[in-house]
Amino acid sequence: MDDLSDSLRAAGQETAATMLARAAESWPEATAIILDDDRLTWSELYRDAHLWARALRGAGVAPGAHIGVLMPNCLDYVRLFYAAGMIGAVTLTLNARFRDDDLSYAVRHSDMDLLFIGGQALPHMDFRSMLTRIFPDLGIWNGGPLDLEEAPRLRAVYNLDDPREDRWPDRDALLAGAETVPPARIDALREAVHPEDPALMIYSSGTTAQPKACMINHRTLSMIGTSFAERFGLTEADRVMNPLPFFHMSTMLPMAACRASGAAQICTGHFDPTRTLAQMERERVSFGYLSFPTLVNQIVQHPEFARRDLSALRHLHVVGPSELMGKYTRAFPGVAYINAYGLTEATGVCCFTDPEDPPEDAPRVSGRVFDGVRAKAVDPETLADLPPGTRGEIWIGGFCLFQGYYKDPEQTARTLVEGGRWLRTGDMGYVSADGHITYDGRLKDMLKIGGENVAALEIETFLCAHPEIQIAQVIGVPDDHLFEVAAAFVELVPGARLSPEEVVDHCIGQIASYKIPRYVRIVEDWPMSTTKIQKFKLPRDFAPSEKIDPKARARQP
Repeated sequence: MDDLSDSLRAAGQETAATMLARAAESWPEATAIILDDDRLTWSELYRDAHLWARALRGAGVAPGAHIGVLMPNCLDYVRLFYAAGMIGAVTLTLNARFRDDDLSYAVRHSDMDLLFIGGQALPHMDFRSMLTRIFPDLGIWNGGPLDLEEAPRLRAVYNLDDPREDRWPDRDALLAGAETVPPARIDALREAVHPEDPALMIYSSGTTAQPKACMINHRTLSMIGTSFAERFGLTEADRVMNPLPFFHMSTMLPMAACRASGAAQICTGHFDPTRTLAQMERERVSFGYLSFPTLVNQIVQHPEFARRDLSALRHLHVVGPSELMGKYTRAFPGVAYINAYGLTEATGVCCFTDPEDPPEDAPRVSGRVFDGVRAKAVDPETLADLPPGTRGEIWIGGFCLFQGYYKDPEQTARTLVEGGRWLRTGDMGYVSADGHITYDGRLKDMLKIGGENVAALEIETFLCAHPEIQIAQVIGVPDDHLFEVAAAFVELVPGARLSPEEVVDHCIGQIASYKIPRYVRIVEDWPMSTTKIQKFKLPRDFAPSEKIDPKARARQP
């Protein structure tokens, strides 16, 4: 880490809890977090986290314990994360969209010691019923000693803010234990946590059927947050709008940037574009960390969008096909569009647009890696380094690498290579000599059409250039003649009327004939993980009658 700045070196010696303590000392009265109608200053957040750390210790949580959190976004979620970090416990941020199989696997695989669930989003999210369905013995558990054969380390499940709760330990039961632990004990534990101790275990299931538990330590989390804050010049005067879920790195990273800079993070329990627009205006949001087209589309298409005063907005972060990103830059004139590249295994996002980059590059170039991070393109078959500007598999090195997959040394060894110095991302793209990355699709997201390799992203980008197409996703389906052909799932802009045949007509004469989708379905919703469309869940049951022949369409008058 010889090339690091003094500030990054300092951040590398911090934990989430020591950074929070520093923020509370530096900006005690500045707003730390706003969640819907609730807010906390940095001093209030530190005070609450310290109390909750005493409560966790009173509940028997020791350094190294695994604390599962299965909640919608709420302030208790944030309190638990910082409290666990104060005593050296690992926070397992469980995906609130997990279905029974994924949640059962995560509870068993993670070796969690305590699990915290919340009733804040009832009746839409009923985690208590879900757990008793997965683990029937919990249905008769009265809150005493817990002995689950399927999860032998799990000692208790705390159910917070659920008005139905009458048997399991609740918020009051947890906080009552704080009285047995002196504050000085937490101060001593906080200072004993090492920056290389794990802070987070995040199950990554965006595009794969089997969740993988990524271990991320305090050092990388603190350094990536500091890098983010420095790249965009964040201060305590900034307001970062981030409506994404807390169990995702897309929220944990901005949260780390805010505690490094004193900026406020604005969150929500449930994304509502009307409320988000009102908050962006009222709170004078300066950084819109909206990240995904599924959210930005609801903002720019909202009837109040043009009437809201968003003049404080300096940066807007969202990723997607370049044509779609171009539409967003036109929707927010005068705002710097921020592209990015990253993955959970690289502690979220290790590459953002640099404000000094030419603005016309941002929709197509993912950005420049942070100082102290390296990137290169590698031939995915020979593993030979490729010259700058040559398409290959993106490899990432430097301080941002995760520690590995929990209890999966084989997959860790396949992902962290060359002695753990490089992360194989499984993504294709271009890397310039100065560290700019241009993402160009998944390594495995390739179609083999008539012997030709075709990136799904290439077809998706072309389709999104159509003014009536909002989102496009392309998969390969078997074909008797070409071995495989493209099938496109298309979401239209509101009010648009476009048929599958008209989508194909748009492609004729504009892209190579073999790249033209033979199947098109117009859809209104998508199979989602947290924020990513799960392509592997898109249906492949196309009937022969759905096949569209571009040649026949081209011959029509």
